[in-house]
Amino acid sequence: MGKAAVVRAFEEIRAALAVLQAEVDGAGLEAFSDADSFSDPLRGLADGCLDILAGAREVEARVAGVKAKAAVAYAEAAHAVAGPDVPMVAQEMAVAAEIGCVLALGPRAAASFLATSHALTVSLPRTLEALQSGTLSWQHALVMADETASLDAAGAAALEAHFLPPDTPDPDALPPARGCPVGELPAHRFRVKARTWRERHHAESIEKRHARGVAERRVEFRPDRDGMAWLGAYLPADQAQAGWNRLTAAARGLQGPAEDRTMPQLRADNFTAAILGSGDTRGGSTSGSGTSAASGTGHQPPSVRAEVLVTVPVFALMGLTDEPAMLDGYGPVPASMARRLVADGAASFYRVLVDPRDGAPLEIGRKSYRVPRAMRAWLRMRDGKCPFPGCSNTSLDTEADHLLAWHHGGTTGISNLGQPCPKHHRLRHTTGWKPTPASTNEPPGWTSPTGRHYTSEHQDWEPPKWPPGFLPGERSLLEEALLKHLGV
Repeated sequence: MGKAAVVRAFEEIRAALAVLQAEVDGAGLEAFSDADSFSDPLRGLADGCLDILAGAREVEARVAGVKAKAAVAYAEAAHAVAGPDVPMVAQEMAVAAEIGCVLALGPRAAASFLATSHALTVSLPRTLEALQSGTLSWQHALVMADETASLDAAGAAALEAHFLPPDTPDPDALPPARGCPVGELPAHRFRVKARTWRERHHAESIEKRHARGVAERRVEFRPDRDGMAWLGAYLPADQAQAGWNRLTAAARGLQGPAEDRTMPQLRADNFTAAILGSGDTRGGSTSGSGTSAASGTGHQPPSVRAEVLVTVPVFALMGLTDEPAMLDGYGPVPASMARRLVADGAASFYRVLVDPRDGAPLEIGRKSYRVPRAMRAWLRMRDGKCPFPGCSNTSLDTEADHLLAWHHGGTTGISNLGQPCPKHHRLRHTTGWKPTPASTNEPPGWTSPTGRHYTSEHQDWEPPKWPPGFLPGERSLLEEALLKHLGV
């Protein structure tokens, strides 16, 4: 063992990589083959390349686990060698500098890598185990470390157990995450789900944390390359989401055969027109008067109403609990925000009440091809976004779609409906990608042209919290108030 073993191990890794490289280049000792590839060698090559990609993902995760443990082991050894006379801060800088030089990382990136590695080895054993087994990528591990950083030990363990449940479930623990396994979600989608869980179960009230955030609201300007810059605002979630939805709706209204701008360009042009008050929605540099220097007369966007979809636990809406509401496209928000939207009579606010008595979805069989508003709201609540793996388009920018076509006998019911975004709706009808069956509470998955199946992301719904003093067997007074509130 020792250095010689390490050298031999890396020699074997390099040899294995050379074999894989030759296979991809078509210069392997034998061609990719299976029962059908002799008659269709291109299909065999395509399947083989996908196998290499899948295997490479697993190996990259395992290597990341080795790097994390090696970094922490080096740091501990370096601290021991340095002795107690070296100041702690100076020693940490020295360790990060050494790791940064070895991995060609800057000081900040090296310190961040070391901090994440330490969190994995000390506080997140299930995450490290999943990384070492190849089921979780480094990007997923980084998300886990980030989202547990401000939690106490019990909170971090609970979040980790929710998304990486043990082989023997704890009967007292919260239900594990539903749908697509964490390692099969893109890391940016896992971040959304982890943040949602963290917001719901944080030891400090979301109302207090939100109040601090409101006090820090601001607009920021950041110069960038090529004569461009970023202009953004840190706002309460309902205002920011409503603004984004309005820009999206206005951009959709401008699309047409004569419109050559993309959706991002249309959003940017409408945003510019709104903040400059120019009324010109064409892009381009602007003069001091705020008029566009671009050619053309521009377009006036149609009158657009921004929509905001919020799912509110009914007891929170009644003011009996403070559990978070769910803002479509964002995640948990304070119950006070949802109550304010209702009290202000916001015409663009659509509430979806989670009834603790039942959550039965609507099914209308073959009575109508058209999807009614009530069913559309339930569909949004079920899926939360476009169900295509990795897509983040929110449910207010999606299109209801029959999984089994109407003309083939499909029903207009929740279990036969999906809500892909326009891009993935076109993908479904123009390529070999096809959605799989859904249910009343699970969105459809997808099957690729190669026959591989990919599970969709599921929402992690939780039962509403009962107000203090009311136990499940003592609900008569509360149910009476609930029925009155619902008008039943």
